[in-house]
Amino acid sequence: LLELLWQWQAGDLDAEIAMVISNHEDMRALVESFGIAYHHIPVTADTKAEAERKQLEAVTGKADIIVLARYMQIITPKFIEYFPNRIINIHHSFLPAFVGGKPYAQAYQRGVKIIGATAHYVTEELDGGPIIEQDVQRVSHRNNVNDLKRIGRTIERVVLARAVKWHIEDRIIVHQNKTVVFN
Repeated sequence: LLELLWQWQAGDLDAEIAMVISNHEDMRALVESFGIAYHHIPVTADTKAEAERKQLEAVTGKADIIVLARYMQIITPKFIEYFPNRIINIHHSFLPAFVGGKPYAQAYQRGVKIIGATAHYVTEELDGGPIIEQDVQRVSHRNNVNDLKRIGRTIERVVLARAVKWHIEDRIIVHQNKTVVFN
């Protein structure tokens, strides 16, 4: 989120950021310092349907694209139906590698030599939507789990920002479950 806000503030992301919706309050002050509306909509197993209704109400007619940044909830098919190929998610690895919890611990345990990030459109298949952008960085046995997390977060920021920028600039064509990106 912060990377996108910085790029937007610098004029490198030619878009209007209509709002930020979060299921946590912790980014409110930061987001509002940019003059952007912040909506807190808590999500629990018991309130998921109502939270989704409120989220849809907030964004319908006000957003062309939705970016998921650290939103650790499953997006329902009903929500996706309103925004086909207009919801972008960032994933902490090359999909489908290291899905689920503690991906960097999984990567460390496997002794990976590269780590990366994948930005993709959200579909009904969890983390299976058309891939927009990926990037990697070489790591070694000298890197611990915290190093991998730090390096991975940097890659995630860059990959997500590229994907959002390319979408906004209308440089992506989705065909079946693949994308063509015009650079």
